[in-house]
Amino acid sequence: MTSTELGCPKRMEFGPCGGVRPDGQCEMRPGACVFADVVPWSGVVSAPRAVRAPLVLADFSCTPFDRNDVAATAAVLAPGCDAVLVGEHQNKPDFPPTLMGSLLLDAGVTPWMTLSCRDRNRVVLEQELRGLHSIGVETVLCVTGDGRGYDVCPDVTQTFDLDGPRLVSLAASVGMVAAVPETPTAPPVHARPERLVQKQRAGASLAVLNHVPFPAIIAEFMTAATAAGLTIPVIAAVAVFTDRVSAAVLQGLPGLELNESVTERVLGAADPVAAGVAAAVAEARALLSIEGVAGVNVSGLASASGGRLGAEIKAEVGRVIRAEAS
Repeated sequence: MTSTELGCPKRMEFGPCGGVRPDGQCEMRPGACVFADVVPWSGVVSAPRAVRAPLVLADFSCTPFDRNDVAATAAVLAPGCDAVLVGEHQNKPDFPPTLMGSLLLDAGVTPWMTLSCRDRNRVVLEQELRGLHSIGVETVLCVTGDGRGYDVCPDVTQTFDLDGPRLVSLAASVGMVAAVPETPTAPPVHARPERLVQKQRAGASLAVLNHVPFPAIIAEFMTAATAAGLTIPVIAAVAVFTDRVSAAVLQGLPGLELNESVTERVLGAADPVAAGVAAAVAEARALLSIEGVAGVNVSGLASASGGRLGAEIKAEVGRVIRAEAS
């Protein structure tokens, strides 16, 4: 059955996406997600490449279309991470991935570039993949992409020519290391480990899990995924926030949840920055103790006081994690 026949607004064939609401509703329009279960991968099955996951993968965020801020932010993050993850946010356009990847390589960091199917058809996705490969970027995070809010660029079309698993297959076919996201808490929760295995069959070599409120959820997910045949390294997300705005940004993203008691403790602390760093390190420590979790994604805005301060906070979290692992 085609995506048109299914009626998925993202035109997905190998759904469901990670944005399914906790009550099973579609993130893009009123009504339930059209996928009652995971659609098995039916394309070319590719063996995952043998790769080493970074211990600390740090979210990268800077002033859009600002070369100087790219370099400055990279310099702040570099001592605290092994690679940086560059997102493709539906409300914050920036340089195209190949250019951003080149700027980050020049700045001395290892970039993981996110490619979303929301804004590019297959031709342009392949152009970016081949461009990234040609400049020496090895890893691309392949996502279907969040839908735009009704008030974000309402006059601009949303493409969704491919979905995440088909983009994974395309990335692997051109020689890229394909990384994929998965949301353990998104419905159907019981099928999320199997969905990650299906992405592995499509060619994924690495996985990045979205935030969950308790590390035990990741432990259960990993047990189920391993039993289903998962063999690729997994990176688990660590929430970094130090104020209400940076916490709200994480809580407002589809499929992401924070631990309410930890959030209250950080926001109510006399020194929220120190408390936020300590909470993130504690979460990382718990996640890294789980069998199959090879690294952590130090993730989030971290601070409402500017991207540079947020980068400094994430770098400090990363430095402590790396010091404990050495």
